[in-house]
Amino acid sequence: MSEKAISMENKTTLQKLVGFLIDLKFLLKGKVLVANVMPVFTGFWLALYFSELKLVDYWELLIITMVGSTLVISGALIINNWYEVDLDREMKRTQMRPTVTGHFSMKSVLWSGIICVLIGFGLMAMTTLEAFVYSFLGWFVYVVLYTFWSKRRYTLNTLIGSVSGAFTPLIGWAAIDSAYHIVPIVLFGILLIWQVPHTLVITVKRLDEYRAAGVPMLPVVCGVDVAKRQTLIYIICLLPFPFVLAPLLGWGLVVIATLLNIVWIVLAAKGFKTNNDYKWAQVNLIYSLNYLFILSIVMMVLTSEILG
Repeated sequence: MSEKAISMENKTTLQKLVGFLIDLKFLLKGKVLVANVMPVFTGFWLALYFSELKLVDYWELLIITMVGSTLVISGALIINNWYEVDLDREMKRTQMRPTVTGHFSMKSVLWSGIICVLIGFGLMAMTTLEAFVYSFLGWFVYVVLYTFWSKRRYTLNTLIGSVSGAFTPLIGWAAIDSAYHIVPIVLFGILLIWQVPHTLVITVKRLDEYRAAGVPMLPVVCGVDVAKRQTLIYIICLLPFPFVLAPLLGWGLVVIATLLNIVWIVLAAKGFKTNNDYKWAQVNLIYSLNYLFILSIVMMVLTSEILG
């Protein structure tokens, strides 16, 4: 075989690999996966701090917990894509998913989701029973109660879906110690509330697509103005949580978290004066992701003593 032929073959192989990775990213809903895995790590980190333990002594458990929870979450997202392929065909933002393009067969997608979940549960069973239970509950709420039952029927699907994501910090914490502690409970509350405005602005941004797909999201059924009010209300509800953590994590967290909340309240309130709902939703969507990331980083920095 000539050097030119070998070069072309290598190029083709590389293109196929890149294409596969892109398909995998869309299948796993990259940003959604990261936003759900990160609180698991945060919960694990904070549990070490409040248990007066060091990360270096628990790195094996950390790996098992992170890999196990990531596989469970990935499996749930894959099954969601498999079940919602008819909806995804109607929405521009989801038409690159391999279930829609046909790059992955539906059978292989379903089995991939099932295998990921089973391996993930197996790994979580190697941590603690409590962590396993939280990972199962998160999976069950997302797949059964959200994907199979409520998403196509009720506007409350957003709140139901939020419950599944709120279990993530409990999973990480419970791998170290019982999550019957004020910190993971507060984190559960923050994640539960945070996901509602985060999801609502996504719906406003893609309103025509959700309407075309017939998904009864709140902005579709009740209108954008109602969604904007609900977005603002839920963001305001985030304000008290940092104060509950002040005696444990310090007032520095309260100051930073409150500033983050105030900025988000201002951005959300601008929706009542704007004529460009798409731009408003996009700004709030980006901010919501940064909000969660910054808050997690701040809490870990304040408890960095676990590093040694």
